[in-house]
Amino acid sequence: MAEMEERIVMTPKGKTATSTTIMVERRKMAIQEGNVHVGGGQHSGIIINKDTRTEDLEDTPAHLQLEFKVFLINAQTQKHTQESRQLRFWFQSCVPEKERLRSAQEFFKELVAPLEFPRDYVGFIKKIMKMMQHKYKMLSKTEVELRQLEESDKPPTRPTRPGVVLYTVGCSEPDAVEDQKAELSEEKVLEMIESSYPNPITVKDMAKRASASLEDVELYIAALTEKGLIKPMAPGCFTRIVQNETDVKVVRQMPTITTNKQPTIAIITAHYSEKLAVDTMIENQETFVRYTTVGESNIYTLGNIGAHRVVCTKLPTVGHDRSASIAAGNTTTRLLGTFQKVDHVFLVGTAGGVPHYTDYDKHVRLGDVVVSAPPSGQKFIYMYCDTAKTLESGSYEFETKSWGPPDLSLQNIAYQLKEQGEEKDGPSPWLQYMTEGNIKLSAQEMDFSRPNEETDKLYMSIGGSDVIEVSHPLPPEGSENIRDPTKPRIHLGVIASGRCVVGNDQMRQDFASQLSVVAYDQEFDAVIESVYGNRKDQYVIIRGICDYQDGTRNKDWQPYAALSAAAFMKAIICGMEPPADD
Repeated sequence: MAEMEERIVMTPKGKTATSTTIMVERRKMAIQEGNVHVGGGQHSGIIINKDTRTEDLEDTPAHLQLEFKVFLINAQTQKHTQESRQLRFWFQSCVPEKERLRSAQEFFKELVAPLEFPRDYVGFIKKIMKMMQHKYKMLSKTEVELRQLEESDKPPTRPTRPGVVLYTVGCSEPDAVEDQKAELSEEKVLEMIESSYPNPITVKDMAKRASASLEDVELYIAALTEKGLIKPMAPGCFTRIVQNETDVKVVRQMPTITTNKQPTIAIITAHYSEKLAVDTMIENQETFVRYTTVGESNIYTLGNIGAHRVVCTKLPTVGHDRSASIAAGNTTTRLLGTFQKVDHVFLVGTAGGVPHYTDYDKHVRLGDVVVSAPPSGQKFIYMYCDTAKTLESGSYEFETKSWGPPDLSLQNIAYQLKEQGEEKDGPSPWLQYMTEGNIKLSAQEMDFSRPNEETDKLYMSIGGSDVIEVSHPLPPEGSENIRDPTKPRIHLGVIASGRCVVGNDQMRQDFASQLSVVAYDQEFDAVIESVYGNRKDQYVIIRGICDYQDGTRNKDWQPYAALSAAAFMKAIICGMEPPADD
């Protein structure tokens, strides 16, 4: 009698003109000659059924499934064939649900690893079998459905249906964005002026930053001046004209603020859209601007949110330039030195989300809000990665610095708001604040309304010319879908930054997995360090998600994401205890 051994068995399950379904299962079986191919050597333990079998196959629902699309290039015709590949996973009964979710994501990431992505069917199926055999022993069965969709001359630039994301794994997307700098436009010039605000910026600096000629920049400057969007501050030096410009007081130094009007909350923004969004949440506004063409200009908007006095500022250009980051830290120190009664600090703006392929609850989508909070058993809420290197083992080693407030009162309010908002018919006050803010912002050139869901896409390369398209994870079968696709979902977790991890997709995912990172923003480490150095015990970072990088890549989602973050900020502030009378 043949010996019964555990083997990985591949069985063709079904085939049509455009699709093939293949089952790979872990099974104890004896070798039966004639209808199987038995692997030997490095493929020992692998068995291929030659015949299609469906009559005696178990048909229980899969524990998890994941669909992605590949675009394959025919070497002879150069045609791009779009193909759907659906993976369905069955786990051993002893594997808990959380472990299933983690394992399915890890399986997928390893399957599509950039340097090892199989370029043909045989290699693809073989890799699945070998992974099940040697590493993913908690999997009892995997089904693969390969379905041809369409053929075209070029790879598509958008999903073929709503709710599907284009995924790439491994290309340096920031470099691709940097390469586009030479494409100067009126929008690009205005963006540079808004980014620099409240600092004026020279035509010469804009030309250098955009790798463009002075003449081209001046052409767009003239058009923007004619539209009343910018104004000169000195020869060849310009700044943004803000809405309600007549209400802005230009001062040489900040006037003395009476004790009862001293703000106890400071709000720090970095992008122009973020400042506009936060300002809509503030009542009884007074705005002071100190302009200078040498050094740093400052803008302070004072007013009320709920029972609290607040001051909001906008940092000049923040980015991956360390000098800009240091300047942002100096601006923060100046803010906290000017308003010495500030006890609470809010950093409000946009960031890039960390998606999760299989876990609906962990998946962060565009328009969602992330609030910085420590992971279980930890104290840090913000992590900066200074350097990262790849070890011989293939794993990564990170050199980091982290910060966490001594008092987590703001995070506790955020958690309570999130819990209430996820209850059936539970209160979500930030949604009303968003609606009110959008009305106030309707006169702005920017559109703060929610973009179309079909634009919620993420690009990464898997090497060569192939890309992968993955659908957003769905809630587990039988559970309530708590996501309203038209509203932001709230997440709490670590926010991180550092160009060394943001610029490498695989490293970014690994860093996020190790440290429970939910979002990446621009390098605000100098700002956080200033808040920490000024001994502010309560601070929080609130980020609306506008892309899957660091919050700087997707201009279409930036205004809406900024408004989402500002609205949730107001909900937290309104949930705070009123300040004690002096």
